[in-house]
Amino acid sequence: MLLVLLWIHVIGKVCSEVLPPLQDVHIDSMLRWSPAPEHNNVTYTVQYLSFDAQHWQDVPACVQTKLTSCDVTVTKSKEKHGCVKLRVLTKKLGLTSTPVEACSKKGDSCSPRFNLTSRPGFLTVHLSRNHSLALRHADHAKHKIYYGKEGQDLQKFRVATSSESIRELEEGVNYCVRVQFIYHDKPLGPPGCTQCTVIPESESCTCMGFPGVKRKYAEIIGAVVAVVFVVTVSIAIAYMIIFQSKRIKQWLGPLYQMPEFILQPLPEDHPRICTSPCIEDFDRLSFVSENKDVQGA
Repeated sequence: MLLVLLWIHVIGKVCSEVLPPLQDVHIDSMLRWSPAPEHNNVTYTVQYLSFDAQHWQDVPACVQTKLTSCDVTVTKSKEKHGCVKLRVLTKKLGLTSTPVEACSKKGDSCSPRFNLTSRPGFLTVHLSRNHSLALRHADHAKHKIYYGKEGQDLQKFRVATSSESIRELEEGVNYCVRVQFIYHDKPLGPPGCTQCTVIPESESCTCMGFPGVKRKYAEIIGAVVAVVFVVTVSIAIAYMIIFQSKRIKQWLGPLYQMPEFILQPLPEDHPRICTSPCIEDFDRLSFVSENKDVQGA
């Protein structure tokens, strides 16, 4: 009974154990990788994927080897374009780790060589347009540039034939880039190893009367001030239109000009016009009334 319990404990421990993936799987003159933390009883298997294949295959010379390197020259020479994708996995006591795909540190005919430069808000991926694939296949061979923040999966990408600038990046953040050749939009060969760079922050400036304000914050402050100004002006215009429309009409109305003859002095013989009760000049009229007695006679 004790042996059965001990056997169940051992089996459970083995089944619950997970092999960690390998680290630093790369290509220089050969395919190399760092040994597993627990190197005892661990073997390594190298697999390759050709350009037109759908499934990974084992490299015959590097199946369950205890070495930490593999010469894949023969395998590459048999494939179209002389390029294959490579990956390595570990095996121990029936367990298999997650395969890790290899990258190229120095670049070669199957992997692009690139470097990065960064400025506030963007970075530039420097690539050669005159690589061997481009000389053979012209613009059918391009670069696929993967990029993203450090620690995140590099999901975003750009396709370019030569150097490419990536803009609108967050300042002060570390961005990483990985580049791979593509031929007719299909991946070809191992990618170049991931490189990272920090996007520098804009230099401080004296803006809005405050020294030492970073440029991006100055732009935000400027935008806020502009919005406040527009809103204030809009409110003032609305107030004038709604509550001061009569006065505005008076301001906009035509100026009254008196005729010139009104401003000239009147001649002395000109009849006077009274705008209020006044003593008028008149001629006396004399008349004779008929006497009734005389008429009766």
